Amino acid sequence: MEAAAAQGIARAFLPERTLGNRYDYYYTLTKLRTDPLYPGVLDALRGVDAPLLDLGCGLGLLAHALRREGQRTDYLGVDIDAPKIERARRIAARAALADVRFDVVDLAAGYPPHRGSVAILDVLQFLTRDQQATLLDAATAMLAPGAVLVMRAALDDGSARIRRTRAGDRFAALTGWMPDRPKHYPAVEDLRARLDAAGLAADIRPWFGNTPFNNWLVVARKA
Repeated sequence: MEAAAAQGIARAFLPERTLGNRYDYYYTLTKLRTDPLYPGVLDALRGVDAPLLDLGCGLGLLAHALRREGQRTDYLGVDIDAPKIERARRIAARAALADVRFDVVDLAAGYPPHRGSVAILDVLQFLTRDQQATLLDAATAMLAPGAVLVMRAALDDGSARIRRTRAGDRFAALTGWMPDRPKHYPAVEDLRARLDAAGLAADIRPWFGNTPFNNWLVVARKA
């Protein structure tokens, strides 16, 4: 993301007190400037008016990126990490993001009712194979006409990148940034077969940019 846009979003994550913890601010600024995720997701959602459910939303960066670009679709972000959701709510309110909500939800246990578009960003590997199948089936059922399923996922292709990704995810779990260790990295062909079977036309492509991780962008619509 361009420096001015990233800085504009990151300012909302500054601590309220001068000497407060600036971790979220620096994390947000670094991620927006170095990770190709959000430009790809914004492009996939551009022109789509359906409400958006962001499964595994973390601090809600996607909501800020959408509003920064002028995309106004209703947004609901859910995540299992209650402290992150609390911060996401507080920061979104401070940034005056309209039509944005956040809830604590354990995706391994169930999903909120929704009809529209669905985003699943950097979540799949933290679910078991069976949980991934259930999640993808649920997300497919949520899609409204003209809506889109957009995902970023670390996919297993046997490369050095996937080995680095595994190590990075384990480190994130050990430091407490992610609430759990990774459980299963789907293979590209397995993911494509599931989306095909669900009647979705999917574009699946590498999306790691200058990062060391084996991330792929998936954009799927009803065929």
